[in-house]
Amino acid sequence: MLAAAAAAGGPAPGSSEHGGERFSVLSWEQVQRLDQILGEAVPIHGRGNFPTLSVRPRTIVQVVRSRLEKKGIAVHNVRLNGSAASHVLHQDSGLGYKDLDLIFGVDLKTEDVFQLVKDVVMDCLLDFLPEGVNKDKITPMTLKEAYVQKLVKVCNETDRWSLISLSNNSGKNVELKFVDSLRRQFEFSVDSFQIILDSLLLFGECSENPMAENFHPTVTGESMYGDFEEAMDHLRNRVIATRNPEEIRGGGLLKYCNLLVRGFKPKSEVDMKALQRYMCSRFFIDFSDIGEQQRKLECYLQSHFVGMESKRYDYLMTLHRVVNESTVCLMGHERRQTLNLIAMLAVRVLAEQNIIPTVTNVTCYYQPAPYVSEINFNYYVTHVQPFLPCNQSYPTWLPCN
Repeated sequence: MLAAAAAAGGPAPGSSEHGGERFSVLSWEQVQRLDQILGEAVPIHGRGNFPTLSVRPRTIVQVVRSRLEKKGIAVHNVRLNGSAASHVLHQDSGLGYKDLDLIFGVDLKTEDVFQLVKDVVMDCLLDFLPEGVNKDKITPMTLKEAYVQKLVKVCNETDRWSLISLSNNSGKNVELKFVDSLRRQFEFSVDSFQIILDSLLLFGECSENPMAENFHPTVTGESMYGDFEEAMDHLRNRVIATRNPEEIRGGGLLKYCNLLVRGFKPKSEVDMKALQRYMCSRFFIDFSDIGEQQRKLECYLQSHFVGMESKRYDYLMTLHRVVNESTVCLMGHERRQTLNLIAMLAVRVLAEQNIIPTVTNVTCYYQPAPYVSEINFNYYVTHVQPFLPCNQSYPTWLPCN
């Protein structure tokens, strides 16, 4: 029997109470993995002389939620999102998980509410400081500079949300997203899962007995892709599929190539050719300047390949191939400039792995795309530039790219 904590409110297995195939009840094994993730302490690294905070995700959610509600901001539900949710549902997917993405469903109707949410999170960070730290002179601005990796606020006709990403030197950031409305909540079916945490959190607060196979809360997952079982089948079999690819932002190209390197295959070769063209076009719209492209690629390499550094070269070569084959929106020299950047990053990765000697100049050779009719191509000699830092703090809200 499934005993939901204080009548957790989830549907029974196989129920369509929440709108049919979008939802599914987690198994006991999945609930155990979820409980383990929420219970493992995560370090939040401070800059300068600020100490490292060691906080469990469960505690972060409970404290932030309680503070928001005391300030009059109702939290409709809290969800685990992204790769961590996929890991809970299928441990051997090949995706692993990096960030802990926690979504708080709130109403963000005014600018004041956006600011209040930010202030609440800063107050919580102050409480997480260890004993012995003099907190009297520590301001919210100081805490932001010390512990916040990224701040994002989006407020337009279709999207109203904010993101506060807490720093972790190994790239495993705790990301707190406060969402009023968000038109597109996933890129591919395998990262479309959200797990509603309320029943599990309530069980921990109310139950005097530990969880067991015949006594645990009913926990519900949702696929934003639209069909939970189909998305689970894609996750188990490492299939790349999506809906409405024209809505995927520029970073989707980088995620797509990451999936390819991890052994995922397109659901349909024909559909994926069109998808690749969409993603390349959107990438160059969102990151039109070569400097922006370099910063984005370097940050992606640093944050998404922790412990998998040997995969970075394969990733860059995959990205090079996709851009070379599917970019139709650029002038020839712009396309070659981007391909040259990717090739240079690949050479640098090999040098860092001592596969080739460290170099300051290198000649990059590449094949033109099949549809290009030019015959004569120049070869370029380009200086290898040092990595640009991507872990800087941000003084204000950033627009969403």
